[in-house]
Amino acid sequence: MRFATVIKYIAASVCIASALAISVTTNQQDVEGFFKKSKSGHTNNWAVLVCTSRFWFNYRHIANTLSMYRTVKRLGIPDSNIIMMLADDVACNSRNIFPATVYNNRDRHLDLYGENVEVDYRGYEVTVENFIRLLTGRVAKDTPRSKRLLTDDQSNILVYMTGHGGEEFLKFQDAEEISAYDLGDAFQQMYEKKRYNEILFMIDTCQANTMYTKIHSPNILATGSSELKESSYSHHDDPDIGVAVIDRFTYYVLEVLEKVDMQSKATIKDLFDTYNAHLLRSTPGVRADLFHRPLDQVLLTDFFGNVQNIELTESNEKGLQTEDIDPIEEAEPVALGTTENENDTLAAQQPPQLPQGHIFEIGDPSQSQTWRYVVFVALSVSLFGALAASSFIL
Repeated sequence: MRFATVIKYIAASVCIASALAISVTTNQQDVEGFFKKSKSGHTNNWAVLVCTSRFWFNYRHIANTLSMYRTVKRLGIPDSNIIMMLADDVACNSRNIFPATVYNNRDRHLDLYGENVEVDYRGYEVTVENFIRLLTGRVAKDTPRSKRLLTDDQSNILVYMTGHGGEEFLKFQDAEEISAYDLGDAFQQMYEKKRYNEILFMIDTCQANTMYTKIHSPNILATGSSELKESSYSHHDDPDIGVAVIDRFTYYVLEVLEKVDMQSKATIKDLFDTYNAHLLRSTPGVRADLFHRPLDQVLLTDFFGNVQNIELTESNEKGLQTEDIDPIEEAEPVALGTTENENDTLAAQQPPQLPQGHIFEIGDPSQSQTWRYVVFVALSVSLFGALAASSFIL
């Protein structure tokens, strides 16, 4: 009986050790999963939202842009990662009977202008030159951070544009135009400078689909509201405001996005499948030949949302080595109010420097897990073995 009891103790200890080891492994996997990049390979999200129109009768273009701004903020992209270019001449226009407000629906349930809107390029700052400089990073040295697109090769970027356009051009405030060639060249510069991982280019204007015909850079997905020779129409107006308040294409895109939250698994294909030429009164387009992922594997939040993942670099490749740091050859300054001898005494009290060639390393996670399991088993067997032995002796 006592021998059977000992066997039971040992079996129980092994079971407990295994459970603990599995728990630790699962926790480690959860932690590592947080730090890994998303399936798209990106670690951060940015949005560039551009309204190229001005004047009161283009109210709907302002509302289009502010509606998209509200959506990407709701889905987690912070203002620091949103660049908005807006004429901003509607909210306080003398013809606005609802001062300091912008609405995208005649019911006026939601004020898009609100109290927390950050416009980065306002009024006459919305130019073709500033837009191209923003994308390519060729801005003046004194340009504030809020007007810079600080992306890298792990950034997913949503570029949304709305306004008046035609065949392979988009007007900027009725003063100048950006062509499809200009846009394609800007994206190519971004690719060469490694300023993006993936781009979703979305445009709502007349003959919108012609604006992405000259894009040849990889990993760019494009969609537009209308084909060549087709107009892009407004959805409805507000009799009190007196003008149209939103465009059809943007309205139906937002209708889908309003059902999405930050944890949603809805894909970009789900959005494209909702396109209805009858409702839009134009033929929307999608260009995916430059994009490397299947559309049914691209989450909407890959572009309209935000990720908080962190990439861990390999220690054996990027370990910190003090020998790589050039020694300081200049004499250290004497502290104010002390003599040179006193300053030497203070220096002697500083903590010692690490020896040359020291390398900071992190052990192999798989080896760490193996040793953890062995230690758990050994300790558990020893503990319960001791208990069993003591009970056997008694």
